[in-house]
Amino acid sequence: MGIAAAMGSWSARHRWAAVGGWLLFVILAMFIGQSAGRVDLDQDKSMAGEVNQAATINDNAGLKSAAGEMVLIQGKGSVKATDPAFRTAVSDVITAVKGTGKVTAVTSPYDTKAVSTDQRSALVRFDMLGSEDDAPDHVQPVMDAVKKVQSGHQDLKIEEFGDASAGKVLNDAFGSDFKTAEYSAVPVALGILLIAFGALVAALLPVALAMTAFLAAGGVVAMVSHSVPMSDTANSVMLLVGLAVGVDYCLFYLRREREERAAGHDRMTAIKIAAATSGRAVLISGITVIVAMAGMLFTGIGDFKAMGLATMIVVAIAMFGSVTVLPALLSLLGHRVEKGRIPFLNRGRKNAARRSPDSGSRFWKTVLRPVLSHPKAATVLAGGTLLVIALPAFGMKTANLSMQQELGDGLPIIQTYEHINEAFPGGPDPAHVVLKTDDINAPAVKKAITDFRAEAVSSGASKGPVTLTVHARQNVAQIDVPLAGGSDRAKAESDLKTLRNDVRPDTLGKVDGLQAPITGETAGSMDFTHKITSSVPPVFAFVTVFAFLLMLLSFRSLTIALTSIALNLLSVGAAYGILVAVFQHGWGASLVGASGTGAVVAWLPLFLFVILFGLSMDYHVFVVSRIREAKMRGLSTKNAIEHGITTTAGVVTSAAVIMVAVFAIFGTLSMQSMKQMGVGLAFAVLIDATIIRGVLLPAVMSLLGERNWYLPRWMNRLPDMTHDESALPLPPAPAAPGGGPAGGPQGPHDPHYGQVPDRV
Repeated sequence: MGIAAAMGSWSARHRWAAVGGWLLFVILAMFIGQSAGRVDLDQDKSMAGEVNQAATINDNAGLKSAAGEMVLIQGKGSVKATDPAFRTAVSDVITAVKGTGKVTAVTSPYDTKAVSTDQRSALVRFDMLGSEDDAPDHVQPVMDAVKKVQSGHQDLKIEEFGDASAGKVLNDAFGSDFKTAEYSAVPVALGILLIAFGALVAALLPVALAMTAFLAAGGVVAMVSHSVPMSDTANSVMLLVGLAVGVDYCLFYLRREREERAAGHDRMTAIKIAAATSGRAVLISGITVIVAMAGMLFTGIGDFKAMGLATMIVVAIAMFGSVTVLPALLSLLGHRVEKGRIPFLNRGRKNAARRSPDSGSRFWKTVLRPVLSHPKAATVLAGGTLLVIALPAFGMKTANLSMQQELGDGLPIIQTYEHINEAFPGGPDPAHVVLKTDDINAPAVKKAITDFRAEAVSSGASKGPVTLTVHARQNVAQIDVPLAGGSDRAKAESDLKTLRNDVRPDTLGKVDGLQAPITGETAGSMDFTHKITSSVPPVFAFVTVFAFLLMLLSFRSLTIALTSIALNLLSVGAAYGILVAVFQHGWGASLVGASGTGAVVAWLPLFLFVILFGLSMDYHVFVVSRIREAKMRGLSTKNAIEHGITTTAGVVTSAAVIMVAVFAIFGTLSMQSMKQMGVGLAFAVLIDATIIRGVLLPAVMSLLGERNWYLPRWMNRLPDMTHDESALPLPPAPAAPGGGPAGGPQGPHDPHYGQVPDRV
């Protein structure tokens, strides 16, 4: 007996112990997790390269990075910075922001020379009190004070922008987006399950199990975060992936248990068969998803490590719950799982019940008929279509989206950013050179700093003003360099490279022992893109190799393992092609509210690959397991393919509809990166569940015939992770009126065996 069968059988026999143990585990995990608290990620220290080095210097010196803010005062018409009204407005702004008690280090533009060359604009700079991470939560009073000053100076434009004010807008948009997705996901999933099952209790089981798995995972993640810091993004991804796989696993199990009961088995036998078949598919699928998510750990980026680990935890818990507490609940509920019938859905189900039990899925039978009759044509047509869809991916351009690209031009904070950047190129997002040495006031260090500030401007990398802040007691200093490229990301990155590769070596680099990493928004974006790009080959290799090995050991077929990887890669490629077509080239972008991005967000290709490779294995393992089971019971390969596809079509369709609906929610959100993620995931799952599993998989397997089950002799020594399908009990044959067996499916050699009319 396999592990899944043994666990399911034990849980069904000790149902109260299994259910009680699960509830105890969930409660304890939540309680311990809440007591321990979650440690959140330090974004700068989670990055590799110079951003991390700069953050480490400040952290070791006890200097908390402050959130810098600036207020733009700009004259209308002929009003200039030298005019009395302008000076009065500057004074009023300084008084107002100081009066909030939330700021420090307020500087006048007349002292720092932060006046534009045309004398029409000036910047009042200051820092928020407290840490940079908390500043967005406390900046609102400062923003209100600035607005009040604006109302008293109608002949001037007075606007605020900075780390805290922009962070607040982003946090509000990001938090609102994820809350919309989170609050919508569960009702959407429940609604689709109600349609699929036609019964309230059956629909609630998958959602309840998925949500309890998520709650338990939240507690475990809080404990783990003391070693690997987490984030809100990781928590949201954990919910969505946990909901997706949790519902999928329950659907697999419930569908098979219902099918076996409909075939005539008693409750316990039906559960045992479901445990041995669907339970095993759940284990293989879950392990594959966990392996895929483990690929994120190879990036070395804190956010990806957090998302990967959190997702691995929730998938492991959902998988464990599906093969333990679910059979226990099915044993407890028995036929009561059909309680809460939906009347208008039940009428259709009664009509389906009158049909012959060997009718299967009429739709997929119709689709499969030409596919299996002409497998070459189907392979060329379906495969060619996916290759054409994937073609744009070869010209993929990735970039970290600017705030303007992310949120559009409509928000006032974005307009303020552009106004500041026009008057002071690079001013809103300067590069920060963090200096650390044994004596920051040493003559050689001072000269190097002076030379750096001068050469930064003379090299064309900056138009100034280049400012210096010294922390003498800690022997640390910071040079702020506005990049001449400003909001032009490509030009700003070129300026940054000039600072790093030319200006720094010529000046600061000549002082022995002087550390001078260059950080900032542009540096972080550039370093992140470089790191994520360099992570692609090892992550892709790790995921594909381990997925291949898992499929090889689970099905003991070299052909199945190779075709599984090929089909999944084709599915991912098609998703990439759609992303590039919509968001880079703008084809149909207006349909999803996207415009002007011109690139795929840098982190998305790797994220999508890992997520899709894991989730698509759910369907693949489930379908191929059913095909192999039919083949091992004596059906021909062609009949086994038809049997496997038609008997799994309902559950795969239901699971796919849930995933597509949940992921499509992201396509409606305001942030462009969320739109890209939602559209990519939704289309990929849709393609995977229809073209791949419904057309290409059966066509390819039909072409391969008996070669589907090929395993070289030298591989026979590999561990055997298969199970003996022929050992499964057969359903009792109903007696015919004359005393003989009734018509209909008679046993495993009947190609229609096990097919029952069911929405799921």
